[in-house]
Amino acid sequence: MVKKRTWVEIEQVVLQPAERSTALPEDTKQVPYILRVSGFLEQDAEIGQDVEVRTIIGRVISGKLRVVNPSYQHSFGTVVPELLTIGTEYEE
Repeated sequence: MVKKRTWVEIEQVVLQPAERSTALPEDTKQVPYILRVSGFLEQDAEIGQDVEVRTIIGRVISGKLRVVNPSYQHSFGTVVPELLTIGTEYEE
């Protein structure tokens, strides 16, 4: 059970495949367009349940409860050594 006011991520289907643009690549057209939003859970719930969250700016959005205490998973990739000295060459 995930308690009310817990920071969570929900998932909401914005467009079903049939509603998506015909100008998209074939593989993209075949999947729904998904929105993921983080916010504070408005009521106790279980993962996978339809819930409402209140975002940091106060919007209330509904969707399926997906993740408890979500974090960012992205990066800017591995270090490129050649780029580390750009702008510092004059010091030598």
